[in-house]
Order: sequence, then C-alpha cells, then structure tokens
Amino acid sequence: MKLASVALAVMLAALMVAGTCGSPDPDPEPESKIKTGTITENTTWKEGDTVILRGGVFVGDGVNETVLTIEPGVTIYGESSTKGMLVVNRGSKLIAVGTADKPIVLTSDKPVGQRGRSDWGGLILNGRAPLNSGDEAYGEGGTGYYGGTDPADNSGKLKYVRVEYAGREISPDNELNGIAFQGVGSGTEVDYVQVHMNKDDGIEFFGGTCNIKHVLLTGIADDCFDYTDGWQGKAQYIVAQQYADASDNGFECDNSGDDNAAEPFSNPQIYNFTMIGVPTSEKSDDGMLLREGTKGKWYNGIVAGFNGCGLDIDHDQTWLNAGDGSLIVDNSLFFNAKNFTEDGDTLNGNYVRTFALTTMTNNAEATALPVTDPYNTSSWNFIPTGEALTHPVASPPNDGFFEQVNFIGGVDPNKDWTKGWTTNAQN
Repeated sequence: MKLASVALAVMLAALMVAGTCGSPDPDPEPESKIKTGTITENTTWKEGDTVILRGGVFVGDGVNETVLTIEPGVTIYGESSTKGMLVVNRGSKLIAVGTADKPIVLTSDKPVGQRGRSDWGGLILNGRAPLNSGDEAYGEGGTGYYGGTDPADNSGKLKYVRVEYAGREISPDNELNGIAFQGVGSGTEVDYVQVHMNKDDGIEFFGGTCNIKHVLLTGIADDCFDYTDGWQGKAQYIVAQQYADASDNGFECDNSGDDNAAEPFSNPQIYNFTMIGVPTSEKSDDGMLLREGTKGKWYNGIVAGFNGCGLDIDHDQTWLNAGDGSLIVDNSLFFNAKNFTEDGDTLNGNYVRTFALTTMTNNAEATALPVTDPYNTSSWNFIPTGEALTHPVASPPNDGFFEQVNFIGGVDPNKDWTKGWTTNAQN
C-alpha cells in the first residue's frame, strides 16, 4: 500500500508539472512565438500567428537577401519591456501586404486600455538609395546602416499596414519613429499605411527616393510627416490629424542641418494633402515647416487648425530655392490661427505671405473651415467642403505613380479611403 501511494503521488506530481492536471498552463507567450535577433532565412508569418518582437528583430544580415512575408490579418506585438522593433536591413525585403478587411497591424503588447505612445520601437526599413549626408549612415536607435548608390533599390512592399503606440526617444536627436524609411529606394511600394499614437515622428524619410501613397497619421506626438538628408520621392494623399495632448508640426521638411546646400537636395513632389492641427492646443505648431535648404513641390493642400502658422519658410538656402522656382507651394487653402506670420517673426512672416499669395498664384486663405469634421478624434471626417470644392486644382504628372485628380486635400469628396482599416483608439 505504501509503495502504491508513493507511485500515485509521483504520477500526480508529474501530471501537474506537465499541465495535464487541474487548470491548463495558459502559456500566453510560448517561446515559439517570440522573435529575437536576426532572421536570415526567408520566413512567412501567417494569419493566425501571434508574433511578439523581443528587442530589435532584424530581417537579413545586411549582405545576403532575406525576405520576410507577412500575410493579411497578422498582428505583431512589440514587447514593451524590451522596446521591441522590426528592422529590415539593406539588401533584404519586407513583403507586408494586407487588405482593407484584413490589415496588418504592428502594435503594443499591453492590454487594450493600457496602451500608449512609446510602448515599443517601431518599423524601420534600410535601403541602398542615395543620401546627402555621406555614402552611408547609421540609423538612430541602433537600427543599422543605410544608403548607397541605387535610387531604384527595393526594400519590399507595405500595403494596408498600421503601426500603433510606437516610437521612442533614446536621447535628443536619437529617436525611433513610427516608420523610418532610411535610404529606401523607389523600387519599394508603400500604399495605405497608418501611423497612430507615435511618440516621435509619424513617418520620416532619411534620404532615398521612396514613393508613398494613402498615408494617415493620427495622434503623433512630434512631427507628422518628416524628411531630411536628400529625400527625392513622391507622395499623394497624405492626411494628418493632431491630438491636443502632444504634437508639433504637420510637415517638417529639411535638406540638411549640417549643410543646407548639400546634394542631392531634398526635392519631393507632393500632391493632395490635408494637415489638421488643434486650434485649442499650444502644442500644435506649424502646418508646413520648410527649412534647411529643402526644395520640393506641394500642390492641392488643405492646412487647417495650427497655432504657430500654416506655412513657415526658414533659412537662406530655402529662400533661394523659393526664388528660383525649385520650391513651390500652390493650389492650396490655409485656415489657421496665423496662416503665415508667427508671433515674433513678423518680417519672415511677411515674406512667407508674399510668397504664398503673390509669387504663388493659386493659394488662398479660407474664410471658413474647408474640411467637414477634421477635429473629431473619435469619428473624423476629412471630406473637403465649402471653398475647397471650388478651389483651383493642379494636375499631377502623368508618370504612372500619381493619380489624376479634380479636388484639393488628401481625401476625395466622393470616397474616404481613411475609413474601415484604420483605428482611432487612444489606448
């Protein structure tokens, strides 16, 4: 009897350790689902997978091509305790193609209701396209080398992708953005992306030639759409909505802080954008801040609700570009507390006003809000209205990337692409 009792006790103990007696072990984060280190073999994350990014997860070794494919409907969690992030190294690709019904979501691992900005690192793509800061550079936050000599370099595809509750300030001027495009080339396809509740910039281009379309930026704590170091890409349909608690500029556009005349110049083409500030918040600064020698062309925009000003142009080289026609902002409406003149900057503001309303021939200051319900953070409506519906429209180049339009702003009056696959949850 004593031997039998001992055997039974041993058996029960073994069953309990194995999780087959009593309540099963929930095992919320089995090691098989946790991703760490560097992925060096072609990999697919399938719908139904639970993927957790522990620390920096890198695709490729920077020499050999590795392709990470993410199927529609996959949710990827950045581990908050290790500031997980996903980095695509030069020479490798991320194929993340979701659908409107099944977007790919990169988000916080915290429970709904407890999520917030800076929970995890974000998404970083490194490419081999040119920079004006040198032959190559090393990404902020230890995100790897980028840059090169191939403007047509291909880092993959992003479509119907959301990045939520990310971003991290490691130190001043050393920060992780929602999505960082670092030396990314024009062979990369980016369409229908949202960055939501990010700690630093929503998206930032560090040089390169990457093109982007259908971009929604909501609740960004710093600049919504930022570029520097010679970005020469194209963009169409950009919408940004700031929140009252934290924000900065809508567009922040630089050539080079070290050398305003560095080549290749930042020189994007941007058509159809809606930049929405917060009229009641002092944190909402400039709708468009063009500085440090940037060139570029902006057409068909609506800029509303900013407290600094709607448009600001800084630094001598930037003004030289405005004077020779390599900097253009036209066919746009401004409706802000101060459209062109910031407090304490009256002289420059007068120059900006002359540029916007005299040098440019198709801009105007709206007499009423030209967007239906842009300040509503729980149920936005970015459909243009009022004066926007009759404002002169610039036709984009017929180059295979831009779509031909008959409206200004980032949203078609008859079709709101920002609904259905996006989020407005603030925690």
